[in-house]
Amino acid sequence: MQLSISGHHVEVTDSLRGYVETKIRKVERHFDIVSDVHCILTVEKLRHKAEATVNVNGGTIYADATEEDMYAAIDGLIDKLDRRVRKYKEKLVDHHARDSNKRQYG
Repeated sequence: MQLSISGHHVEVTDSLRGYVETKIRKVERHFDIVSDVHCILTVEKLRHKAEATVNVNGGTIYADATEEDMYAAIDGLIDKLDRRVRKYKEKLVDHHARDSNKRQYG
């Protein structure tokens, strides 16, 4: 997995970079085929915004979160990404195969 982190109007410190890296591992745990993650951290007055684009096998997933604290924005971003990646993974699973087995034997 390739992770790129950039900041707009904020310096991406080592602690911020490390925090994002550890949180992104949570998303990678659910879906092994995460090839590229691009995360942008932005500060506009009192709004801290974290947004990420995740390239997975066959698609792109985008999420963003805005909070008053950058770490809270990153946490919200990871929660949204996690939900969206799980939903994407569910769509890839063929649920109809289970139904055909029931019809054959039942």
